[in-house]
Amino acid sequence: MSWDSHYALLALPVLARGLWITIVATVLSFALAAVLGLLIVLAEMIPSRTVRTLVRGSEHFIRGTPLLVQLFFLYYVLPYLDVTLPALGCGIFGLGVHYAAYLSQVYRAGIAGVPPLQWEAARACNLTRTQTWVHIVLPQALKPSFPVMGNYLIALLKETPILSSITIMDMMGEANTFGDLHYRYLEPVTLVGILFLSIGLLARWVTGTVYRLLSNPV
Repeated sequence: MSWDSHYALLALPVLARGLWITIVATVLSFALAAVLGLLIVLAEMIPSRTVRTLVRGSEHFIRGTPLLVQLFFLYYVLPYLDVTLPALGCGIFGLGVHYAAYLSQVYRAGIAGVPPLQWEAARACNLTRTQTWVHIVLPQALKPSFPVMGNYLIALLKETPILSSITIMDMMGEANTFGDLHYRYLEPVTLVGILFLSIGLLARWVTGTVYRLLSNPV
């Protein structure tokens, strides 16, 4: 089978609809993962041993089970428990929670890298615990963590095709539907790969630019 530009042009508007869903799912899932990942780290610092054990156990469970299984549970199993979520909501929540377990490791490493003298200086200045975290610890912890977070953003983007397994018509879902309709998969699937590569390169450039601006403020 050879490349047919006619079918490629037919596929582009269809893939554009899926591209929008892919971008929305990526951005919202990563935002959720970034917030939940930080909350996980903060929860592990709570003095209660029970809370720490529950949080760490949940974190290990999420990292230790496939994302596909987690998405299937959210979309196909929860309705049996009278909890029904829209497909896109399940996808965003599932991706966000899954990657939160990984981003928590990034945050943890960044926080561990803050010099002990910074904590002592904050106490010497009579800063509250909240002020210490907001003004001293988190700015220093997040800055070196930014490139790694950018890598996870790209990884999450490349995971979005799995959402088609729960009926979300992202780019891969639209490409499969187009292929089923026209009995041609070469053009739509190839275009999906090119689009993912282009978005990934753009995301890498944006995160690299932001990191350089943070490292060398004007």
